[in-house]
Amino acid sequence: MNQIYTILFDLDGTIVNTAPDLMAAHNHVMRKYGHTEKKLEDIKSLAGRGAWVMMQRSFKEKIKDEKTKKEMTKEFIDFYSKNIDKDSIPIKGVVDFFKWAKNKNISMAVCTNKQERLAVDLLKKLNLLNFFDYVAGSDTFSFNKPDPRHLTDVVEIIGGDLQKTIMVGDSEVDAMSAQNANLPFVLVKDGYTEKTEKEIKHDALISDFVNFEKVIEKFL
Repeated sequence: MNQIYTILFDLDGTIVNTAPDLMAAHNHVMRKYGHTEKKLEDIKSLAGRGAWVMMQRSFKEKIKDEKTKKEMTKEFIDFYSKNIDKDSIPIKGVVDFFKWAKNKNISMAVCTNKQERLAVDLLKKLNLLNFFDYVAGSDTFSFNKPDPRHLTDVVEIIGGDLQKTIMVGDSEVDAMSAQNANLPFVLVKDGYTEKTEKEIKHDALISDFVNFEKVIEKFL
């Protein structure tokens, strides 16, 4: 592949607003098991490290039985997988940016802590999958973010150059991944994280992908 640059993207909260569907799945489980539902802003602070960690954060000390936790997490994934694209939409400007990047021969890949099959299914249903050379989920390798290999192995697989690669994400997990891999990092504001933008180390800050090509051109 003769790409000039590689951009790695997180998925949830970075290129797709998945919070409404994550909330629906979460609250479905909580209703079924008789526990408190969450609001949209709560879900954003729980997501980012995959379904198991998300549910653990929600349970906190209220649910201690490991078998019950596993049952609830499975119920979450089952419901979510069947309703994955009900209210999830691409972040503003992202489709136009993807088209620009493709025309520039910039390779793109997704590195997410969502299960690979769920990530691929969501991207397919939103007509985004064809923009990417590779999708690496939480279970693609034996490691995931913030392990730098989640990023560096993807770059190697698609034949990219780490010296010509950047990471785009919305949380401290993404920032840590980029930092661990020695890659520049672009932070998407108002992400799925408990941290503020001032608490997350970044090289550039964006609200959406409108005119994002001007940011990328600085790194080319």
